[in-house]
Amino acid sequence: MYSTILFFHSWLRWIALIAGVGATFAALGRGEARAKSAERWGLIFMITLDVQLLLGLLLYGVLSPYTAAAMKDFGAAMRDPVLRFWAVEHLAVMLLAVILVHVGRVLARKAADVDKKRKRLLICFGLAVLLILLRTPWPGTAVARPLFRV
Repeated sequence: MYSTILFFHSWLRWIALIAGVGATFAALGRGEARAKSAERWGLIFMITLDVQLLLGLLLYGVLSPYTAAAMKDFGAAMRDPVLRFWAVEHLAVMLLAVILVHVGRVLARKAADVDKKRKRLLICFGLAVLLILLRTPWPGTAVARPLFRV
């Protein structure tokens, strides 16, 4: 079960990143059509991140051996960079990215004009993508995971 959920969580990150970059670039453009495109990309981004969050919480709370080890002695886990990453950093930063996407969509809906809508989407989506890129376990880092699980 752990391997299956981890497989889907790993592959879904690529869809989330593509949607996030697409939403951010769509928000860069001017005009009503670009704003609608940013909203569509943003909806895909939000849905993908919500599914990622559900899979991640399942891994975190039930299936992951890393968080199970961290929860046995949380103080010791905070002194271990790998356990700290999985127990706190990855979860907190990814949750913040999900919140930013949701907040950005709400703020954009409340915007008075198209430029304000576009600017709010650009800021929130851009920050969310940046956070995701910063706390993804890329190869070459201490918490490296493969780019593509098979």
